[in-house]
Amino acid sequence: MIEKQSLDTSRIDSLEKLKAERKRWEETTLRQTLAKRPERAGEFVTTSSVPVERLYTPLDLPDFDYMEELGFPGEYPYTRGIHATMYRGRLWTMRMFAGFGTAEETNQRFKYLLEEGQTGLSVAFDLPTLMGYDTDAPEALGEFGKCGVAISSLKDMELLFDGIPMGKVSTSMTINSPAAIIWAMYIAAAEKQGYPRETLRGTIQNDILKEYIAQKEYIFPPEPSMRLVTDTIEFGTREMPLWNTISISGYHIREAGATAAQELAFTLADGFEYVRWAIERGLDVDEFAPRLSFFFNAHNDFFEEIAKYRAARRIWAREMKERFGAKSERSLLLRFHTQTAGASLTAQQPENNIVRVAIQALAAVLGGTQSLHTNSMDEALALPSELAVRIALRTQQILAHESGVANTIDPLGGSYFVEAQTRRIEAEAYDYFRRIEDLGGVLPAIEAGFFQREISEAAYRYQREIDEKRRIIVGVNEYADEEPIRIPLLEMDPQGYERQVGRLEKLRRERDNEAVGTALKAVEEAARGSENLMPYLIEAVKAYATLGEITDVLRRVFGTYQEPTWI
Repeated sequence: MIEKQSLDTSRIDSLEKLKAERKRWEETTLRQTLAKRPERAGEFVTTSSVPVERLYTPLDLPDFDYMEELGFPGEYPYTRGIHATMYRGRLWTMRMFAGFGTAEETNQRFKYLLEEGQTGLSVAFDLPTLMGYDTDAPEALGEFGKCGVAISSLKDMELLFDGIPMGKVSTSMTINSPAAIIWAMYIAAAEKQGYPRETLRGTIQNDILKEYIAQKEYIFPPEPSMRLVTDTIEFGTREMPLWNTISISGYHIREAGATAAQELAFTLADGFEYVRWAIERGLDVDEFAPRLSFFFNAHNDFFEEIAKYRAARRIWAREMKERFGAKSERSLLLRFHTQTAGASLTAQQPENNIVRVAIQALAAVLGGTQSLHTNSMDEALALPSELAVRIALRTQQILAHESGVANTIDPLGGSYFVEAQTRRIEAEAYDYFRRIEDLGGVLPAIEAGFFQREISEAAYRYQREIDEKRRIIVGVNEYADEEPIRIPLLEMDPQGYERQVGRLEKLRRERDNEAVGTALKAVEEAARGSENLMPYLIEAVKAYATLGEITDVLRRVFGTYQEPTWI
């Protein structure tokens, strides 16, 4: 006790001396410099419009406790990383997001990426698939294959992974409202290849709450949607121990215009809500929490993004331990995938995007990501070409093998600026948690439009700063030119739509339609009851019921969601 008091007194004395020295510096060296060379005009703020001080010192962290706030890698509170050796033991997974046109076209892109050194697959689906429609549905007209691959049945899933051993590759699928159905197709396709479901590794995004908050690709109302998510968590816990049944996603929240703190707070609040639902289902937190994963954005502000990831780990570990009573260390680990910021890419001077992506990717790596997607330079213009996607992948490989950043753990840990930013974002997140709880929780806050208004206001402020040139976007509102685009753009198979529709028509003719009817009836009965839907969905897709047919059954039972008119 005497020793601690002595240390505290010594620290106070040291800070007082530093305070005096800082005042001296400001009144002499700094004042003289400013008299000769004033600072640049304009505001010094982060991407989230938070002011940045001229200098950070221990005075900005007067009560800093190393063990409480940092600790060691692989140990609570995991601020410095979830693994004791981080990238010295294993590099992050290079998981490039890909998908366009037909299953055959995307299959070829997957094989190309794997040949070029990608270490995991990540599937982008087109809008009809994301909304639960078959390619030939009237609602899908004109949207085939434009933002991802079209998957309307198990046959498409089989073609998507033709020649790719599904039991030996880790696959991430960005799908939300119909996630349970698409996952059922993946499981069935893998089993047809001869891989038992318990051996499969990967992730389904399956984060329906962020759809209501930001991305708007919802189908059913929140309550039945949460039931589907909980069904997948329960099924994965019981039968697929290597699979991450949800990737709680801040990426799309940030893309909608949120600040770094909003992205972090809203994402973790969603995560806590999924944990509550799973516990209420009867699952022990340590049964399922180790397979929860996260998905964050890497935006332009280098240090703010690094601080965001570090704060995320610390908050999640604390809340899982103290709020939800997790006992297993694995339940405390916030594992996350990162994607560079699509919203930051510009159609003007698209080569500049290579630089933006490299900086964003470096922030993700220095922030301790477990896997990473780097956007391609042409994505503000079209789906990525092979050239563009190869450059994006090479960006990660250069970071991994040439930059030296993977040689030590959390190299910016202890930086006065980074630690102050980490604290600031953490404090802002907790303020949002309190406001959400005051509204009754995540679902009531969604219905009240709280998240949507917060994001809208942040997006408006950011755009206004650009319009007023208070924030410079190179090649857009400064350093612009009128040169034509010179990079090659992807061209999809013009016959792809006809081929996809023809395949669907043939499937419906040749399958056992009586078996399909029986399977769909079983899905409907299970949906009207309380049984876990996953076994019924797997049987339906094995009978070659289509995505649209299964989703229509669920629409009849659950209804569809209309956003409140306060928007």
